[in-house]
Amino acid sequence: MDDKQKKESLQLNPLLSRQHGVGDGVDVGVESDNERKERGQWGTKLDYILSMIGYCVGLGNLWRFPYLCNRNGGGAFLIPFLFFLLVCGLPMFFLEVTIAQFSGKGPTRVWDICPLLRGVGVGMVMVSSLISMYYNMIIAWCIYYIIRSCSTMMPWMTCTNWWNTALCVEETASATTYVTNVTNVRNYSDHLTNVTFPIGPVGSNVSAEADTGADAWKNDTLSHTSLEEFWQYNTLRISGGLEEVGELQWHLVLCLLGSWTIVFFCLIRGVRSVGKVVYVTATLPYLLLLILLIRGLTLPGAVDGLIFFLKPDFSKLLEVQVWLEACLQVFYSLGPTWGGLITMASYNKFNNNCLRDSIVITFVGEGTSIFAGFVIFTILGAMAHRQGVHVSEVVSSGPGLGFVAYPQALSGLPIPQLWSVIFFVMLLTVGLDSQFVNVEVVVTGIMDSFPRLLRFRIIITAILCSFFFIIGLLFCTNGGIYMFQLADWYVAALMLILSILECFIVAWIYGFKRLDEDLELMIGRKVPIFFKVILTYITPLVFTRIAKTISPSDSWLPNNWSSRTKYRGKEQITFKENICHLCIR
Repeated sequence: MDDKQKKESLQLNPLLSRQHGVGDGVDVGVESDNERKERGQWGTKLDYILSMIGYCVGLGNLWRFPYLCNRNGGGAFLIPFLFFLLVCGLPMFFLEVTIAQFSGKGPTRVWDICPLLRGVGVGMVMVSSLISMYYNMIIAWCIYYIIRSCSTMMPWMTCTNWWNTALCVEETASATTYVTNVTNVRNYSDHLTNVTFPIGPVGSNVSAEADTGADAWKNDTLSHTSLEEFWQYNTLRISGGLEEVGELQWHLVLCLLGSWTIVFFCLIRGVRSVGKVVYVTATLPYLLLLILLIRGLTLPGAVDGLIFFLKPDFSKLLEVQVWLEACLQVFYSLGPTWGGLITMASYNKFNNNCLRDSIVITFVGEGTSIFAGFVIFTILGAMAHRQGVHVSEVVSSGPGLGFVAYPQALSGLPIPQLWSVIFFVMLLTVGLDSQFVNVEVVVTGIMDSFPRLLRFRIIITAILCSFFFIIGLLFCTNGGIYMFQLADWYVAALMLILSILECFIVAWIYGFKRLDEDLELMIGRKVPIFFKVILTYITPLVFTRIAKTISPSDSWLPNNWSSRTKYRGKEQITFKENICHLCIR
């Protein structure tokens, strides 16, 4: 029987056994064409490519990557980032896409190749569930910025609002104004109990020599620009620490409800509806990022930002945290072990060239991270130039960097309100691409485990979205940003354990000899030797070392995304203390 006949036989037999000595009675089933169509398939190849790019090019590329570069020495961060991309990201991406496309199954059933470790698939669904609960909060913030952009004067451009402090700095595209004689500003501590600012009485004349200019920007107890203060004291209405959960912020609750409503309606038809939405959501970001880059390059000081972004501080490479965060960022962006890649690839046609797609999508996705870094750091360089401080000191708002630097660039464009709306709609759509897949992983996991529920897909999706919305209310409180940080850090770290198990299953139990035959049936070639060596030896060792590094007993994990996140003077808090804070509340 030639390869063509084998392939046809393989596709016609829905439960064809390919045991190869995997184990007694182990059935490595492959779904037939009819089963694949009943379960769902991509309408076209372009639907799949754009959906995968949309999944990989998420908010992690646009705001998390520049934020990590900014706090880890700029160009120094690129070295471990590219290392982990080649050693871990690309091989794991290819591995998941291959086994999913071959079997046509989601994460809960694709690991039938090793019955003892089927729980890996369940773990993926659980991770995607946890991510879905907090990831939509970023989309809610985008919705809030879209609404507030629809005003004559954008509220984050002035220092005369109720949320501003007495040392607020009005930062525009062309000039900086220090508001040292404030008459219309109330201290933000009036709105949050037990939160104080070490500043003089509101409305008093503040010494320009002591508290403005570069000295004010180096004051760790304050926000700096009007954009930062809008982010921290209006959008988040942030409390003094994790122990101060505070109240629900209803403006965020309504935005979160809106974001989950959008997700639900876009997932009604499964991958077919997602495949059409991404024609806009996956392509629009590149056009707008290009416009912002051109605008940023015209500002004085932009070159300084680019130099900081590209010039490595090699001393940073000696810090474990830089390597750790580079590894987590690769996985945060590409999404292996979260179940998304397996879910998306399982809807592919059997003979799709998964090897070529893996390479293209991986480098497009991570190339977008670097491209977004250029955009962010041209703006940061211009802001630092006007303030007379170093680029690393110009913005102190951590994960909210994208909600500070991007609006700053937009303020210099003609009709800034229009550009602001367009940009945050783009940011919204970028986040939705990834969120679609996160929720689809959970839905697909349920559908694959209980096929009889396929007819109730819409109801299951509605129940899941409602449940995730209720849990997400935790992030709508005054202390929600701290819980968001804990979830973002520790949930993302769980994927390392799943990655080690994946490599172990495929390389040491299923075996690359069998995977060679699988790939050859699909695209006519075997697994490249590079991937075999990396996935068998190097990747598991790297993951094991990283997993040991982020043990919960470590106390240096990042809690201080800005000075406001220091828990009453504590700069280092252990994982156990973080959890205790949540339990006590």
